[in-house]
Amino acid sequence: MPISAKICGLTTAATLDAAIGRGASHVGFVFFPPSPRNLSFEQAAALAIRVPDHVSRVGVFVDPDDETITRAVRDARLSVIQLHQTSPERIAHLRRMTGVETWAAVAVKTRADLDAAGRVVGAADGLLFDAKTPAGATLPGGMGVRFDWSLLSGYSSPLPWGLSGGLDAANVAEAVDRTQTKLVDTSSGVEDVPGVKSVDKIAAFLQSVRQL
Repeated sequence: MPISAKICGLTTAATLDAAIGRGASHVGFVFFPPSPRNLSFEQAAALAIRVPDHVSRVGVFVDPDDETITRAVRDARLSVIQLHQTSPERIAHLRRMTGVETWAAVAVKTRADLDAAGRVVGAADGLLFDAKTPAGATLPGGMGVRFDWSLLSGYSSPLPWGLSGGLDAANVAEAVDRTQTKLVDTSSGVEDVPGVKSVDKIAAFLQSVRQL
């Protein structure tokens, strides 16, 4: 089965088109003002109309309120909502409210952190394992931090899951080999500086994924 690839934190038409044209299965739009990748609803809507139906539009949120989710789903025509730092109860509520596929992001540093994944079974449709960011960080992800992939060796879940955190063109093959993930997600790994995506790095990452 081919490995699916999500390019997250897209903010321009050129980089969005590059991701789609090079075979990304998912494109991510961030709705979190502290992030350098944050989009307004209007910006997200303008980008969303460029996305063909076979590519999933993922909205990325940090414990959002109902109004934010509702408008983002509508304006950006989201296929998936990806929730960070959100309780299982809120995840279940937002999933019911929107009727949209819902992923719970799980921040990982140690094996014990994987226990959090079990708490969202029944609340979310899927999991995204991301690196736990340093204490005091304002962002829950997108900082180029990776965790010990061996923690996922032999991991099984009733939910489908993907891998994020510090992935780039040079290490994605190793990451897939060590974790057996079916979905890889990158943001800072295809940027020149935080929030500024590189068309060339997007192309290189997706080429590496296609070769797996």
